[in-house]
Amino acid sequence: MVAHNQVAADNAISTAAEPRRRPEPSSNSSSSSSSSSSSAPAAPARARACPAAPAPAPAPAPGETHFRTFRSHAEYRRITRASALLDACGFYWGPLSVHGAHERLRAEPVGTFLVRDSRQRNCFFALSVKMASGPTSIRVHFQAGRFHLDGSRESFDCLFELLEHYVAAPRRMLGAPLRQRRVRPLQELCRQRIVATVGRENLARIPLNPVLRDYLSSFPFQI
Repeated sequence: MVAHNQVAADNAISTAAEPRRRPEPSSNSSSSSSSSSSSAPAAPARARACPAAPAPAPAPAPGETHFRTFRSHAEYRRITRASALLDACGFYWGPLSVHGAHERLRAEPVGTFLVRDSRQRNCFFALSVKMASGPTSIRVHFQAGRFHLDGSRESFDCLFELLEHYVAAPRRMLGAPLRQRRVRPLQELCRQRIVATVGRENLARIPLNPVLRDYLSSFPFQI
């Protein structure tokens, strides 16, 4: 292949059709440069290399969660069990604030209570109750796999055993729970009556079909 017929790789302009232009003599290099630039077609600018993509920013560290991590699988099972029972009880108000809980209890009889999520770190739940002096909230601690109220030494394996204890205590710190639905389904009322009559420990002895027995066992408390 003839050298003057080659195509420059960077501008793709063919010079095969045009005779090679002889340089014109000039006494002034600047005028020669100007004449050459005006007569010769300008080569397109070489494409700039794309700047290297910035390195991806490191993923942000996960923020601190409201609750501490579980120390054992047994703790995890106990808390998930308590959460499932709370979802079924009707008086668990979830992330309700302290102010919101106290406002709902203000017009209720003394002893009315509800359970909500605690805003305190390392504390899962809080008990809000209408006292004679007005509504107040008490943290429910979970330590060594057991539940107890803030300031109390009595602890329980189950959150609802704790609630039943204070409902039945001579001082009757707790009365009736404040449910989100005021009218309860008939089946819930029947279950509560059966549990109160035969006792939680005797539910398995009742001659019922498995479906009814499972329903009784799903919330075996008198609250």
